[in-house]
Amino acid sequence: MSLAERVETAVERLNNTIVDRPRAVIIVFLLLTGVFVGGLGSIQVDAGGLDAFTEGLPEQEALDDVNENFGDPFQPDTETTQLIRTDSNVLTKEALVREALVLERIAEHGDLRMEGASGPAPLIAQQLNPSATAPEEYRRTLERASRSEIRQTVRELEGNSQFTGSLSDSFNPTSVSASASITTISHGFPANVDNDDLTAIQTDIQEIANDMPGDIRAFGSGNTRAEISQSMTDSLLIVMPLVVLLLLFFLVVAYRDPIDVVLGLVALVMTIVWTFGFLGYARIPFSQQMISVPVLLLAVGVDFGIHIVNRYREETERGFEPIEAMREANTQLMVAFIIVTVTAVFGFGANVISDLPPIRNLGIASAVGIIFTFLIFGLFLPAAKLVSDDIRTRLGIPEFNSTPIASEGSFLSRLLAFPAQVSQYAPTVIVFGLVLSGGVVGVYGAGVDTSFENEDFLPPEEIPAYLTELPEPFSPSEYTITSTLNVLDNKFGNSQGDTVKLYVQGNFKEDHALEALAVPNEDPPESFAVGPSGQAEVQSIVTVIESHANQDDEFAALVARNDLNDNGIPDRNLGRIYDELFASSASAQAEQYLTEDYQSVQLEYQADADVSQTEAAADGAELAEQFRSEAMATGSVVVTTTVMDRIFQSAVQGLVIAVVLTAVFLVIIYGILERKPLLGIVNVFPILIAIAFLLGTMRYMAITLNALTATILSISVGVGIAYSVHTTHRFIDEYDATTGAHEAMMTTLTGTGGALFGSMLTTALGTGALALAITPILGNFGVLIAMSVTYSFLMAIIALPPAVLLWERVHQWDLLAHLRSAQ
Repeated sequence: MSLAERVETAVERLNNTIVDRPRAVIIVFLLLTGVFVGGLGSIQVDAGGLDAFTEGLPEQEALDDVNENFGDPFQPDTETTQLIRTDSNVLTKEALVREALVLERIAEHGDLRMEGASGPAPLIAQQLNPSATAPEEYRRTLERASRSEIRQTVRELEGNSQFTGSLSDSFNPTSVSASASITTISHGFPANVDNDDLTAIQTDIQEIANDMPGDIRAFGSGNTRAEISQSMTDSLLIVMPLVVLLLLFFLVVAYRDPIDVVLGLVALVMTIVWTFGFLGYARIPFSQQMISVPVLLLAVGVDFGIHIVNRYREETERGFEPIEAMREANTQLMVAFIIVTVTAVFGFGANVISDLPPIRNLGIASAVGIIFTFLIFGLFLPAAKLVSDDIRTRLGIPEFNSTPIASEGSFLSRLLAFPAQVSQYAPTVIVFGLVLSGGVVGVYGAGVDTSFENEDFLPPEEIPAYLTELPEPFSPSEYTITSTLNVLDNKFGNSQGDTVKLYVQGNFKEDHALEALAVPNEDPPESFAVGPSGQAEVQSIVTVIESHANQDDEFAALVARNDLNDNGIPDRNLGRIYDELFASSASAQAEQYLTEDYQSVQLEYQADADVSQTEAAADGAELAEQFRSEAMATGSVVVTTTVMDRIFQSAVQGLVIAVVLTAVFLVIIYGILERKPLLGIVNVFPILIAIAFLLGTMRYMAITLNALTATILSISVGVGIAYSVHTTHRFIDEYDATTGAHEAMMTTLTGTGGALFGSMLTTALGTGALALAITPILGNFGVLIAMSVTYSFLMAIIALPPAVLLWERVHQWDLLAHLRSAQ
């Protein structure tokens, strides 16, 4: 028995099981649904935002080591809350007293576990009165001080980086003014405190701040996680009911029978239960990106359902009894469903190769979900349809409308067949035009940008009015996180370039270890050549030693005795120099750049303000290679750029893998089943043109490849290839029964074309409903997937007919050549 015969036999057995034992199939599926229900309670919600994408990155691990080892004004294992204050001038006596009063009120609440505070009011009070160590003492000191004393103290603190770092860019020491300030409160609980508890604490702090004059915002990790989590909940509450309503509407339009609509809804619910149950059992966290999975599966499920019911109705119209009609419909559709499912798994599952955990999890969930969709709509729904029709017949329940979509002779059927009608006149010209236009648009779209920003995950500063006017419980919550981040960016951003950190490990007590740190600074990469003579501007343990030597003559003499080349950098006895430095008043600064075991250092390089983050990160990596000791470039700029690179790589690799696997599979499957392997290439042609147009649209609309939209290219293959597969599979059936490709394609588009049109509408509008999600990352994905589906459908009816006509010519040439060789 040949492989093709074995496949046909297996499909026939499966089909016979569905048709001959439908009740047994229904019972098995209901039992499995009960099993998956058990996994729903184990679903984990991940509101980590950007953190989930940086997990496991070497650059992030280096940054974590830097943050743990160097320069934190509070204990590294404690949580903090920032009080961000904006006013006309936050450095007036009255403003400082109010700030101290807020800290005093917070300290009075023992459950907030305030251990300390750092900001303009505490620092000025301590400069005025070194014995002031508590918020109440800060307030009293500031109340007793005159305005001129406070102004003079501010000028004295101008050189204190901790003080100036807590003030906005508008800080002017001459006029003693600033439009914003940050006061950081340390809490006496660990950094891994329960997120709900942390959110409650920061909410209480905000309520205390609200009772005081001025704009004061309490900001911390608890707020961020809480609002990301809440935006996920709000997005689900807004999107899912709308998706269900849209799908219900299209089910009614497509099925036009209440019993069939109920069957479709039951199948949809089972699909979601199975998928979410799997997520629970597999311990795959549900993140913002995962919101797209149920929407995709619902849309694809309706697509499958429309095809099976529509094809079943076509067979009944031809005079078949229900069992034989379903047997015939399933025989024709089962292979197409399997092909669509496998290609969709390739498209969705291609994201599994991503180095980024959220994208990898999305690939796993969507690939498994599409398999569940096939099983439920390809096996359960036909069985349920047969049983329901049998019960309907026995009970005498009439059918409301059982005609297929786009019956032959209808306006829709004629419209869908128009491209095939035109293609017969100049298929080569049409294919060439499509290749040319697709190539031009694809080259343009290749310039699409990549982004990785907090704003992608966070709710917008202003929620659109059409969402805020929704009734409860659909009306979204009030969000403050984005406006707070905008304040931080506007008030505390600066005109200088980004900072790149180098984390260097080695034995820094060895002679000349500090000289080795300074050597690369003389001829740095272009991004860091910002000094007067083209050298780098860097803060390190070397600059701390130089600064302290300028203030302490005894220490300066020690450095000079051990400076062999008289350049201000000691070359020997480094252990003793470090000991003296850590025992001096400069110890706090030294701890920011050198660990206590003298085995690790941090260097902070200032990049040119005109260079991009990508250039700064690349030059940081190049600079790290110039160090004799083990060095790694890190910092937020480097981590962000690394994730952006991996997002782009995921998009390209996912697309290539999806297209190659799909093409190879289709060539093999059409070669085995139909002995027409080239149809596999023909099948892929429309989706390539569709993706080219999708990329061009993304760039034109300024939609970037981000943490979710990076998956759109491979997902487009998985979703879009279905339109070509269904069309090609129906074409093969008709081609074998007619005299030519043109007639077969005309019949195909007047029959299957109607189901394709219906499924395109449901998928495009269903997934497009994501555009109403709270967060931009979901909104953009919804827009793109809707456009992808639309392009895929259009190319299936525009690009596939001329490509099939060209295939027929090649196929006939092959047959003629074979006949001639046989003669």
